[in-house]
Amino acid sequence: MTGRSVGSALRLLMAAAVVAAIVTQLINQLDVGASLVNFFSFFTIQSNIIGVVAVTSAALAGPAARNSLWLSQLRGAATLYMGVTGMIFSLLLSGADVQTPIPWVNSVLHYIFPLFIVVDWLVDRSVRPLSLRQGLVFLAYPIAYLAYSMIRGPIVDWYPYPFLDPRTNGYGFVAIMSVFVAVVALLLVWLLCWTSRQDLGRRPAAGPEDATAIGSGRQATP
Repeated sequence: MTGRSVGSALRLLMAAAVVAAIVTQLINQLDVGASLVNFFSFFTIQSNIIGVVAVTSAALAGPAARNSLWLSQLRGAATLYMGVTGMIFSLLLSGADVQTPIPWVNSVLHYIFPLFIVVDWLVDRSVRPLSLRQGLVFLAYPIAYLAYSMIRGPIVDWYPYPFLDPRTNGYGFVAIMSVFVAVVALLLVWLLCWTSRQDLGRRPAAGPEDATAIGSGRQATP
């Protein structure tokens, strides 16, 4: 098997493990009477689903799509979201109840897959260079998630994470924690874009799509 075939196989195996973890966790939560909407309102679940789509797309992509800008952006966004998931869980939530009581499920969703997708981003150098402006666009989803959680929380009297729950420490605490998460996310965006611009000599020549991006000022230079 070629290196690319091995990489694709590993991506598909990882995606299958994550899907199994999510389904197992969903069944467990439904068995104890948890809300289906609440389950899919966790950033962990949403980011893992995005990650599965990204690594599966990368594994099954043909030669033309493999080096495309859209796949690099999809992988970049997924890497950012999973990086945020792994880091914030380790820093703020490792001892909190986030409804992942099954040890192997917790490990896959919060540790193994975040690490895998970051390593995958660094190892597979077919990614196209991303500008910081492109990376900042990825933050639209976390911002929308925060707004969704804060608007829905008072309506259903439920918040997905303790640091987003104003009922305990007030909205000032939530604001401070949100700023902390934002700083982590911004750092990860910068690292993501910086690493995408390394080792450009190993990349294939830019195609029409990239020429268009460069001409419009959206493509980063090394």
